[in-house]
Amino acid sequence: MNPSLLSQLAHDPSCMEDYDPNAMSVTQARQFITQFLSPVAETEMVAIKDGLHRVLAQPVVSASNVPGHNNSAMDGFAFRHVEGQAPLKVVGTALAGKPFNAAIPANTCIKIMTGAVMPADVDTVVMQEHTTMAPEAILIDKLPPLGANVRLAGEDLKVGQTVLQAGHRLQAADLGLLASLGTASISVYRRLKVAFFSTGDELVSVGTPLQAGQIYDSNRYSLWGMLHALDVEVFDLGNVADDPSMLEKTLLEAASSHDAVLTSGGVSVGEADYMKQLLAKHGQVLFWKINMKPGRPLAYGKIGHAHYFGLPGNPVSTVVTFYQFVQTALKVLSGESAAPQPQFQVECVAAIKKAAGRTEFQRGILFDDLGVWKVKPTGGQGSGMLSSMSQANCFIVLDEKTGALAAGSMVFVQPFHGIY
Repeated sequence: MNPSLLSQLAHDPSCMEDYDPNAMSVTQARQFITQFLSPVAETEMVAIKDGLHRVLAQPVVSASNVPGHNNSAMDGFAFRHVEGQAPLKVVGTALAGKPFNAAIPANTCIKIMTGAVMPADVDTVVMQEHTTMAPEAILIDKLPPLGANVRLAGEDLKVGQTVLQAGHRLQAADLGLLASLGTASISVYRRLKVAFFSTGDELVSVGTPLQAGQIYDSNRYSLWGMLHALDVEVFDLGNVADDPSMLEKTLLEAASSHDAVLTSGGVSVGEADYMKQLLAKHGQVLFWKINMKPGRPLAYGKIGHAHYFGLPGNPVSTVVTFYQFVQTALKVLSGESAAPQPQFQVECVAAIKKAAGRTEFQRGILFDDLGVWKVKPTGGQGSGMLSSMSQANCFIVLDEKTGALAAGSMVFVQPFHGIY
């Protein structure tokens, strides 16, 4: 699919035979979005200490062997394996950073510390605990195999080996890996600039007293947290009242200076609201009824060069649609080689209410039951019950074919983060 089709679909959905904006599956919506995503091209050099969670723009290739020399994996004694049955006189010591450089005569050994260079004329290390001290010598109580307890040069990384691929998002261990290669700086993609705002006259910012009919704008804070977890530059444009000129000004300014714009509220299919009219006027935007619960209405498209994601206004729906559609899209736009969200089966210890016909993302709690991971729903699953998201650590994913389930059924789960 090419970008021109996005404009065609936005103005004439019938131009594609199997495209139905009123019955879009979760899988179809993900596929449509993915086809229009192009990663940022701009890169920058950063010090490795500033590289945490950044996305590599170029592969990292090792310029040296790691380790750079054969070294001992244990504190013990280095010796020739063929001489291991006889007493061995200790003729010196090798320390990490201070090699033993003299010759090692026949039937002798050296004391060696972990990480110390292995002299060329010995081939095995015996642990100190497996030896007995004799006058001016050691006796090996338990002869290890030839080459035991020796780390070979290049055993971890070899010269010319690709260590990290372009598109890899750097984690803490990667920084140590880069340092082990002597790499001081790396080329990374620039951070995405993502703006977001809420729409609706009823919304009030935190810190302002509520008047009759008003509610606090929780979606902006959920979005703020989820966006920061992706290491993008986040711009909170506040909550914008249902005023056509203000909405238009905010939308166009955001689209002109950001890579992506997110809104919550005002995208329900069939609504004749200002936001939908503005999107149709200024962008190439698709409005979908996703066959899912919660989070049925979703809009996606382009406003100028900016990608646009219109999320539903209900607090839980905003979070669910972000995790299911926006999160992966922003990773791709950041240049990351984004893997599918982890999903696996566990036993659900409670019954689940559901009607077949649409995909549901129920909030669940993964827990350890005597060494076996199981899941239970958080309780109420209404799209306005944000407390259920706060309690949960996973989604229970129930596909379109699945109906009500009895306790003890196997279900698929998507952890929010590492299981805790």
